[in-house]
Amino acid sequence: MVSSSDILSAKILVVDDKLDNILLIEGILRVAGYTSVESTTDPGAVSELYRRNRYGLILLDLQMPGMDGFQVMKALNQIEGEGYLPVLAITAQPAHELHALEAGAKDFIGKPFDMAELRARIRNILEVRLLHLESRNHGKILEETIRELHASREVIRIQTLKEEDKREEELALAQRTQESLLPRSLPRFQNFHLRAYCNPTRYVGGDFYDFLPAGSGQWTGVLADVSGKGMPAALLSSMVLGALSSEFRAGTEPREVLNRMNRLICDKSLPDQFVTLFLFTLSPDGSGRFISAGHNPVFVFRAATGKVDKLFAEHFFLGMFDFATYESRPIQLLDGDLLVVYSDGLTDAEDPEGQRFGADRLLKTIRSEAPSGCEALEQGLLQAIERFTGGAPQADDITFIIAEKYQETDCVTIFGQ
Repeated sequence: MVSSSDILSAKILVVDDKLDNILLIEGILRVAGYTSVESTTDPGAVSELYRRNRYGLILLDLQMPGMDGFQVMKALNQIEGEGYLPVLAITAQPAHELHALEAGAKDFIGKPFDMAELRARIRNILEVRLLHLESRNHGKILEETIRELHASREVIRIQTLKEEDKREEELALAQRTQESLLPRSLPRFQNFHLRAYCNPTRYVGGDFYDFLPAGSGQWTGVLADVSGKGMPAALLSSMVLGALSSEFRAGTEPREVLNRMNRLICDKSLPDQFVTLFLFTLSPDGSGRFISAGHNPVFVFRAATGKVDKLFAEHFFLGMFDFATYESRPIQLLDGDLLVVYSDGLTDAEDPEGQRFGADRLLKTIRSEAPSGCEALEQGLLQAIERFTGGAPQADDITFIIAEKYQETDCVTIFGQ
């Protein structure tokens, strides 16, 4: 028989093109007690890694650029002569689930996934995998155990249905909590127009944004994306926003604000929770500074040239390492320039076939609409996303803010949601 220690020591490989997804799953596995977990963001490397290590389980994202999960499984099937492919497919597309099983996966789980269900499915596959390796000498025992595992999966399904009402209540509370974090209206800052949009998913993520006066005509903007879903993400968002507001009202320098926030999140959050964040401070003349803590690239449209600059992250996620420190970099907006900050839910938005909106479409929309100002860009982005997704449900929040520098002293801002 397979022991619990055998299962927890089995080799596991996590394959996903997004580092934050890998960190989340690795955190879940560590908390569950698994001791031999590896990961890669390169789907092309999976076959060679499997050939060398013969993993007991591969958690495989089906939607990756360059080489998707189905191509990875095709390559693995050529290596696995015994015909047993230890793959748990992860997908946000229900239509892919049957296709994954036909391609050789032993099980699947949909995004966003329930942590308890994910742990149960991982344990089930690993137990079956280890029993399969013993089947040469224990065929009858294996057959009986497989029947028991199928029965246990049915038990899990029934338990999941019973807990659905409770989860629905939690989701509703989490959604109300997240909505309470967003400004009811946008402030007015000299020489700037502001636009903002946030569309939470059904499963409630942790996106939020805020704007705060910083004295002497300066002001601070922030957009953050908290990992995870549901109430844990909403609670962490609330804690982070409250701490940020307190620090800025106390006059703390932005770099020290994030240094303190990082230590707070490391101390108070769950092991698999972290925050990506873009923080910026601007003056009426357009000069300012910014810090990107693991956030996706931020775009600056230059009105004089029509070009788009990219501001890249140079720091770790908040809550990733307690020793991390954060320093600001200068930024200058000239008249007509637009600063576009967004969460990865925008570029990860999917059409009905599972294709992502992507950075290229975002840049194309910015170049087309930004010359007409921030209101035109906001409407252009919303229309582009609506056309692309065709109304398909999304797995992550879509959030963005736009700051436009201009000459006038009066600023009228409109809150878009």
